[in-house]
Amino acid sequence: MLAFAGVSVVRGGKALVREIDWEVEEGQRWVVLGPNGAGKTTLIQLAAGRMHPSDGVAGILGEVLGAVDVFELRPRIGLASASLAERLPAGERVRDVVVTASYGVVGRWRESYERMDEGRALELLKALGADHLADRTYGTLSEGERKRVQIARALMTDPELLLLDEPGAGLDLGGREDLVTRLGEIAGDVEAPALILITHHVEEIPPNFTDVLLLRDGAVVAQGPIEITLTADNLSKTFGMPLVLEQHGERYSARARPEEYRGQHRQEA
Repeated sequence: MLAFAGVSVVRGGKALVREIDWEVEEGQRWVVLGPNGAGKTTLIQLAAGRMHPSDGVAGILGEVLGAVDVFELRPRIGLASASLAERLPAGERVRDVVVTASYGVVGRWRESYERMDEGRALELLKALGADHLADRTYGTLSEGERKRVQIARALMTDPELLLLDEPGAGLDLGGREDLVTRLGEIAGDVEAPALILITHHVEEIPPNFTDVLLLRDGAVVAQGPIEITLTADNLSKTFGMPLVLEQHGERYSARARPEEYRGQHRQEA
């Protein structure tokens, strides 16, 4: 699905990501974790074919960026991100927000869709618990409802690779837990595409995710199977502070180690 070798992106003299080696196989479900400015969104833009590397080789779905028409590649990739969400028309019906992904457009105009496309849009909305919103306008939805619609849209073209950039951002506790549960169900479906989810928070990692990539300052801290790679030590290195990691079934939580954190700041002072 993805094969990055020595991938770097430099903008304005600053390296946004540095020498990334990363492979994503069919059937894997990856979470990318890191603080603000770690390079997570840059990485997802590369994976979506919406940015080219300054150095290295970025392979996506058997093609190489720079040697493929990205407009042919992008329909094979489902993407839900804040930048795309901002372009969705507030006055558009929810069913149209989803179905327009068939043509890779934002905003329905005069194009017509087959009954099969309309049916698929409703099926996806139903799978995400949002079919009752089909005739509402997008601008009237809550943040949690919008996130579910965005994911339905990302799945509309039956993509080979699904990319979710911080889907839990801005959600309250109930909205986050509902979304995490639904993403866990998608991740557990063997027919679902390879999946990459970006987040700041271990609490937002859904069940059934297989692997984790930890980023800091544009570089990889650790990567691999989640059960052996997501550790308190690796998480502490990623976020630059001593952390305690706890596991609750297939879910995680993290908090600072108060005594060590205070001791670290006294030493710095």
